[in-house]
Order: sequence, then C-alpha cells, then structure tokens
Amino acid sequence: MQVKRFFAADMRTAMKLVRDELGADASIIGNRRVAGGVELTAALDYQAPTPVRPNPALEAELRKTQARIASAQAELTTRAEQDAGKDRQLFANESLLAPELPATLVKPQRPVEAAVPATPAVDPRALEAMRFELHGLRELIEVQLGSIAWGQLQNRRPQQANLWRRLQRMGLSAELSQALLSKVAGVAEPRQAWRMLLAHLAHAISTPKVEPLEEGGVIALVGPAGMGKTTTLAKLAARYVLKYGSQQVALVSMDSFRIGAQEQLKTLGRILGVSVTQVDPGQSLLQALAPLAKKRVVLVDTAGLPGNDPALRMQLESLASARIKAKNYLVLAATSQSQVLKAAYHSYKRCGLSGCILTKLDEAASLGEVLDLAIGQQLPVAYVTDGPRIPDDLQVPRSHQLVSRAVGLQAAEEPSEDAMAQMFAGLYHNPAKRAG
Repeated sequence: MQVKRFFAADMRTAMKLVRDELGADASIIGNRRVAGGVELTAALDYQAPTPVRPNPALEAELRKTQARIASAQAELTTRAEQDAGKDRQLFANESLLAPELPATLVKPQRPVEAAVPATPAVDPRALEAMRFELHGLRELIEVQLGSIAWGQLQNRRPQQANLWRRLQRMGLSAELSQALLSKVAGVAEPRQAWRMLLAHLAHAISTPKVEPLEEGGVIALVGPAGMGKTTTLAKLAARYVLKYGSQQVALVSMDSFRIGAQEQLKTLGRILGVSVTQVDPGQSLLQALAPLAKKRVVLVDTAGLPGNDPALRMQLESLASARIKAKNYLVLAATSQSQVLKAAYHSYKRCGLSGCILTKLDEAASLGEVLDLAIGQQLPVAYVTDGPRIPDDLQVPRSHQLVSRAVGLQAAEEPSEDAMAQMFAGLYHNPAKRAG
C-alpha cells in the first residue's frame, strides 16, 4: 500500500493534488488542519490508470465519508440531549425534596429569581476544530460528487457534455449553463442543439426598447473606478449633440475625489458647447439640478468609490431620490473578473439600477462573465463601447450580436477535466442546482 501526505491551502486544492499524483482510486484516510491550510493523508493499494467509467472505490469512499459526518452530527446531538436531560432531572429532584406546606404556615414572600443551572463549559477550540473537520468533509464530498457526476455525464450523454464544455469556453457560469442546457435536453442533433442554445441565450439578454438618450431625463453613470464612466459619458454627450444640438443637454460632475476628473468634463463641455455643473461635497444634487430643469437630457458623472466608503452611500442615496427621478446605469468593463463584476453590482444596486453599459469590449478576452451578470441580475444592456473614439465607438446593442461576439471570443482550448469536475462540485453547494 502506498500512503502519502498532501499539504494545500484548502480542501479542494489538496484533493486535486491527490488525484494528480495517486489517481482517482486513492482513498482519503485522514484530514486535519495545519498551519497555513490542510493536510490530507491518502492511500493507494495499487497503481492503476484512471478509469473511464465511474469508480466503485470512489463511491465506497464517499459513503464512508458521509457516514463519518452522520456519526459526528449524531454525537453532537446526543451530547446536547444528555445536557438537557441532566437539567430536567435536577429540577425534578428539587421538587421531591421540597414538599408543599399547609397554606396557613406559608408566609408571603417577595418573588425571587429562579436559579439558572450553570451550563457546562465547552472548549471553543474543540468546537472550532469540529466545525473545520465537518467543513472539510463537506468539501471532500462535493469534490468527489463533482468528479462522479461529470464522469457519468460523459459516459451516458456525451453530446450534453460537449455542450457543457463549449459554454465553459464562453465563460458562462455553471448555473446559467445548466438553465440553458435544460431547454435543449430533448434535441438530438448536435448542431441544432447548439443553435437553439445560443438562441435561448440571446433571448435571455434584455435590451431597452427605446434608447435612453431618446427618452431623455436625468441619466447617471455609476460604477467603480476604472470602468470607463467618464469616457462613456463623453460618448453619450457627443452622440446627442451630433443628433440634436447642444442646447438641450447638460453635464453634471459629482466626482470631486479623482484628480482632474472635473477638469476633464469641463474640457469636454467647451468642445461640445454644453454647460457643465460641478456638485461639491456636501452640496445637494437636487439643488444643483434645479437650474437644469428645462434641459431635455442631463448626464451625471459620479465618483468611483469603494463599497464601504460613507461618501458612496450618500451619493447613491441622492441618486435614489424620488424627487430627482434619475435613471442610473451601472458601467461594467468587460475586462473585469467575475468577482469584481458581482462586487460592483452589490455595491451600487442600492441606488436602483435601470440597466447597465458594457465597456471595453475591444479589450476583452471573454464576454461570458459580464453577460452572465446582466442576465442573472436582470439588467438591460443599454449601450456597449468597443474603442476610444468619441462617439463612434458607442453602439446600441442587439442581443444576437452580443451572443455572436461572445462565441467569437470563446477560449481556444478545451477546459480540463479537473476544471469541469470542480464546476460540477460547485453545483452541489445548492442541491436544487445540481447538474443532471
């Protein structure tokens, strides 16, 4: 028997090391927390190639792991019941030792607070260690279930597995991929299934029926720093001026934090011949907009502040005011990572978002992540930008064009088997989202 220890920062990384070196037949015989991560002890009876079909030994190990979790949970429940039983027995014994006295001998007394039995002390370190072990076992089960599910899908439904790979190459999340694949599960011909899948994806992307500039009103661009808000505002202003002239549009800057931001907007105003209003810190946005009430379009540039900045909260509360009636659009760079996009949405959604604007499409290596967020959060895509030219590189999007561009930017290499297994493992965090 070959026994070896593996060290990693987390359980999933350790499991990947085990699979890479010992293969899928390896059994996990121990895990514990160590400084800097986790330690797994794995054993292998013999060296064998990775089987194509589901591995019975892996499923047996899964059942063992599940039994360990059930045993640990049962032990915690038993301890809690024993402690509760002791408390009840204590109160029962006290009632036996203190029989009731005749009413004539009982003197009225002030009520006293009942003595609360002392709770047995529990070592916090022991509880933390048990929680860590249960968490590690859960991750271990998820990784194993993901590997089994992906292997079974490849064997039983190879066409479906191929569609999973193609969607992962586009950068779509596992949840959105699963929802799309469920709509074409009954289509047998591969090319037809792929075309229908892309049609469903295009249908899921919402675009406004009327261009925001045509509707008019107060239009505010919000989002973190570096997403391209000021450049996009310049393109919107130039687009409107070229079509309707400069008399009915005005610019407002709320960005007093970034060096040169207001000067940049003032320069743009001089070039286009439109007025520029500066909102100083502490000044009311409603008061600044009052002189611009007769303008057909007012474009507001905001500061890109961290999500925990108090100034951001005040800025978003101003934009959310019902008296201003601003249409707020979240500016998202297509070059940003999925976690950055999600954090931006959760930081700025409190002002009430009318949609989003996708920028830097010409620099993006993938569109799946930003389209995934727009679909998942039901944000209409109002505009897209794909270059520095003002206003030529600003377009009103069409959903089928966005899908076509996302397909053109899909990764050239197929996702690895480990990446697909990890994706399926992530679906097991929520049983309702498990892949079939």
